[in-house]
Amino acid sequence: MSEQPIEVEGTITSVLPGTMFRVTIDSNQHEVLAHISGKMRKHWVRLTVGDRVRMEMSPYDLTKARITYRLK
Repeated sequence: MSEQPIEVEGTITSVLPGTMFRVTIDSNQHEVLAHISGKMRKHWVRLTVGDRVRMEMSPYDLTKARITYRLK
C-alpha cells in the first residue's frame, strides 16, 4: 500500500549541480529542492531558471520533489 504523491506546479528559481533545482511552488510560495526524473533525463530535457514545471512530492517529506514535466 503506497502513498500517492502530491502533484504541484512551480517555477525554477536556481539551477544547482547534479541535476538539482530550487523550485518555488505556485500555490504557497514554498521553496523545495527538486531533482529531474529519469524519463526527463533519458530524453535530454533541458531546464533553466524561469521554467514552469510539474512536480511530485512525497507526503512525508515536503522539502524535496521530483520534476516530472516541463510546462509550456
